[in-house]
Amino acid sequence: MRILLVASAFNSLTQRVHAELRERHEIGVELALGDDLLRARVARFRPDLILAPMLTTAIPEDVWTGYPVFIVHPGPMGDRGPSSLDWAITEGASRWGVTVLQAVAEMDAGPIWASVEFDVPACGKSELYRNEVSDAAVSAVLTAVQRFESGAYVPQPLDYSRPDVTGRLRPFLTQQVRRIDWATADTATVLRTLRAADSQPGVLDELFGREYFIHGGHNEDRLRGEPGAVIATRDGAICRATVDGAVWLPQLRPRRRPGGPATFKQPATDALGADLPAGIAEVPVSPAEAAVRDTWSELRYREDAGVGYLEFAYPGGAMDTRQCRRLLTAYREACDRPVDVLVLGPERDFFSNGIHLNVIEAAEDPGAESWRNINAMNDLVEAILTTTDKLVIAALAGNAAAGGAMLALAADHVWCRESVVLNPHYRLMGLHGSEYWTYTLPQRVGAEVAEELTTRTLPVGARAAAGLGLVDKVIAGSTAQFRDRVRREAESLAAAPELQNMLLAKKQRRAADEAVRPLADYRAEELAHMHRNFFAAGESYPRLRHEFVTGVKPLATPAYLLG
Repeated sequence: MRILLVASAFNSLTQRVHAELRERHEIGVELALGDDLLRARVARFRPDLILAPMLTTAIPEDVWTGYPVFIVHPGPMGDRGPSSLDWAITEGASRWGVTVLQAVAEMDAGPIWASVEFDVPACGKSELYRNEVSDAAVSAVLTAVQRFESGAYVPQPLDYSRPDVTGRLRPFLTQQVRRIDWATADTATVLRTLRAADSQPGVLDELFGREYFIHGGHNEDRLRGEPGAVIATRDGAICRATVDGAVWLPQLRPRRRPGGPATFKQPATDALGADLPAGIAEVPVSPAEAAVRDTWSELRYREDAGVGYLEFAYPGGAMDTRQCRRLLTAYREACDRPVDVLVLGPERDFFSNGIHLNVIEAAEDPGAESWRNINAMNDLVEAILTTTDKLVIAALAGNAAAGGAMLALAADHVWCRESVVLNPHYRLMGLHGSEYWTYTLPQRVGAEVAEELTTRTLPVGARAAAGLGLVDKVIAGSTAQFRDRVRREAESLAAAPELQNMLLAKKQRRAADEAVRPLADYRAEELAHMHRNFFAAGESYPRLRHEFVTGVKPLATPAYLLG
């Protein structure tokens, strides 16, 4: 079939649906940038079906009356309204769902083609969206498309008298409803409120006389203070006391002033800048301590059955210079531990998306900060590539892109959850790329495929990546099932009698590769390109970075999505 994906953004869910469906159908993509543009694309593409995985605007009536249009709604059957997941988390729902319904005049009220439910874990909205919601959405989409293609299925009308129709019409969740009263709200309420607004729209609040949107929230198990007071900092986050505990706030976004420039998320201490009082203490936590506490940390380290697990988690998957350096320190400490197998990656969500464009955009000298950031990423990748006394496994529970994808390729083994989408390219940001990709990527997929992956700039699903040799293992199931399978297989490798021979062969391969061409040569050549991208006049990177960070929409669907 010919299926046209219509989306407000080519986001993680749209990319995953695109990767799944293009294995079976002819797929087109059109961003929802205007009714006339959509009408023109529909007329050219002549789809059998229009599918909207993520849409914040209505489809024109003449389009949904002329073509079957399926809407993916992030709620159970009967749920309606623009703040579905926000309400689910705010009200503490334990079960939720995704429903594929046909577009009609009344929003979210059309005939139902498929619906899949899931358990709701305690996490932020964006993390929920990229994991449980995405899994359920893909399952529902594949079912709905199969039913439509069969021509025999009759969709179910929305009927609130049915016991399995559990949703209801909900209003837009406003900032007035989201407001936190720090003098009375307990930690559980504060966390639900913050998580329901992560990563958009954030919770509007006041700190030190200025208004900010708070993005994300994590529990703190020990620190206490006057409710509402900022009582500590850690690695760019601030800790704020509640009536019965405290929460960590990793990111803030200054409220945009009328007529002022667009604002964007930054590490909380960066956003506060000089407004943050000097007397607030930095309270560090080691990766090993964080692993056994209920506190916020970007890094956790634990060991079990001869395997070391270095877990890292960054908002949006981006890694600034400081984060790269902290991760490198933790990696070196892990390498000093008496384990032969080391697993890298977060428990859930993004593996990495490379350098931190928001921090770079906010820097006094964005070019210089870009340079520091890429070199810090390279130092980390180099450390992994030159580790010859341990077997290193990159465990991707979530997506990876650009330098983050190349970070994974530095490991000996790359294992992916089946839901993972990879974007192993840089050119959409006007960059040549670094992180030793010119060494690792051709080694895995060959020069020709490496060229295609880095120039075609389309997402690659986990199964397709395995077929190319980009990843070594694809594991089905939930994030919990993925972690369990990784643990079992890593422990099996640690106990294997042939492990020492594997490590010896690894050391010999690295020495042989170094003799042919030193890693320093790859780095120097890549960085020569990147230096030009960062500093030369006329380069597109500064403009593309600014547009990405500030959310500037393109005037039309980009050519790379048109096929």
